[in-house]
Amino acid sequence: MKKVIGIIALVLAGSLSAMAQTTDNMDRIEVCKQNYRTLFGGEALTGQGIDPEMMDILQKFIFGEVFQTGELTLKQREMITCITLATMQMLPQLKAHAGAALNVGVTPEELREVMYLTAPFIGFPKMLNAVATVNEVFKERGISLPLEKQGTVAEETRHETGKAIQNKLYPGGIASVMEGLPGDMGKDVEQFLTDYFFGDIYSRGAIDLQTRELLGYCVLTTLEAESQLHSHYHGNINAGNSPETLTAAVIQCLPYIGFPTAIKALRIIKEEYAK
Repeated sequence: MKKVIGIIALVLAGSLSAMAQTTDNMDRIEVCKQNYRTLFGGEALTGQGIDPEMMDILQKFIFGEVFQTGELTLKQREMITCITLATMQMLPQLKAHAGAALNVGVTPEELREVMYLTAPFIGFPKMLNAVATVNEVFKERGISLPLEKQGTVAEETRHETGKAIQNKLYPGGIASVMEGLPGDMGKDVEQFLTDYFFGDIYSRGAIDLQTRELLGYCVLTTLEAESQLHSHYHGNINAGNSPETLTAAVIQCLPYIGFPTAIKALRIIKEEYAK
């Protein structure tokens, strides 16, 4: 554990020491077993299977250490894990964690919204793959489909609704970024962002704006979208997420995306936090 914290501390220059809950004085094995049992209803560290050594390392690190870092609930951790796996299109792992998410209190409607939220970031085909995977879990659990609708806008209200959300999170929008596109099509992109991203998607029910923006940051972290990570840091602050929560969310992604990708996002948090 000390080695893991040491790597991150080199990047964040000590800023994480007050944020992370270390396991120096705790038994990470027992924590791992308890978390795994709660999430999956089974036993961790069984020594069974064809790769027991790696499963031992994986389970102790994820469920015994990472799951104790920062002040996130199990619901938040599983929503973060699910959206990260959906972004990466790791569908077998997404299916397992979709079940775990339901086990710790994420509602079917919330889980579906987590999948829908990926669409503006990774496109409709990958989003549909993720939705299909989650729907398999719903069917296995006897959850009736389709789920209750969560849309809140009509054709005539989506623009104004999206504009209000966008202005709250990102005053000024992205006009300067889109200026100068051939055919003046930057204006079209600006409107797509307002009407579709914020109007159609961000306005939906089941999960609140604060949660959507936090999960969006995890998607951008996974995609290594540096420019958007800078702007979405401020969007998260405007939505009510603290720098500590944002940092913990990125660390929750770390076992699935690896250190280089996570550290890139953590550096951006550090830079913006310092301002």
